[in-house]
This record gives sequence, C-alpha cells and structure tokens, in this order.
Amino acid sequence: MRGGLVLRRYRPSDCKYLAELFYQTVHVVNARDHTKEQLDAWATGSVDLEGWDRTLSDHHTVVAVKDGGIVGFGDIDRTGYLDRLYVHKDYQRQGIGAAICDILESAVQIDKIVVHASITARPFFLSRGYRDIREQEVIRQGISLTNYVMER
Repeated sequence: MRGGLVLRRYRPSDCKYLAELFYQTVHVVNARDHTKEQLDAWATGSVDLEGWDRTLSDHHTVVAVKDGGIVGFGDIDRTGYLDRLYVHKDYQRQGIGAAICDILESAVQIDKIVVHASITARPFFLSRGYRDIREQEVIRQGISLTNYVMER
C-alpha cells in the first residue's frame, strides 16, 4: 500500500466501474492528443461487460483503490501482452499507473512484454524502458487511431 493506495486483484463486481473509468479517462486524459471523433470511436460509452469480465478474469488484472473508490486498473495476459492500463482523470501523475505496471510486469514469467500504447501513453512506457517497435493505425468504428507497438 502506497499513501492510502490499495492494489488488489480484479473482482467481477468491478467490471462496470472499470468500464466507466475507461470511458472518462479516454475522453479527458487523451483529449489533448485526439479529436472528439477519435475519442468517441475509441470509447463509445458502451462496452461488452460480459466480454470485459471474461478477459479481465482470465488475465492478471490489478485494480487500484484510493479514497474509497477505484482509481485505476490494468491487465496483462499469459503471453506478456499488457492489454489495458488506465488511471482515473483526477489521479494522474501520482504513481498509480507505475504501481499497477510494476505488478503486471512481474506477474508474467516472460522475457518480453508488449503493449500497444496510445499517443498519450507512449511517453509513460518509454520512461519505463519500453522501446518502439512500430507505429500503427488501428481502425475503430471506421475511424483511424494511431498507436505504438512497444516492448520491454
């Protein structure tokens, strides 16, 4: 526990809160690097909660709790693919993403961890020793988004 921060495993009851946190984070934190059209395509406000619960339960998923609420989460699969990492818009730059990442990176017994980082998240991963493999365009809802395949 860091300064009132509790890091724990994912519970199915967390799913709808993580989906809301994802939407809010994308639409606020990533707004400086993306158009409204791109943000709406990336985070529509409607996720498949059953699908999310299935992958979050199957992956190693960490949930960060502070001040009585969920403030971040991240997950990594068995192959070393770091799928999601989101920190609440009001809790940015407090070390929460790094704390979640520390646990995720040590949870897999794999030499190489891969992430598809957004434009906004790329500097965070570079600071953790990840390197760019390639820039790519991903299509969501017919809209093009740039991200970076990175590995460590």
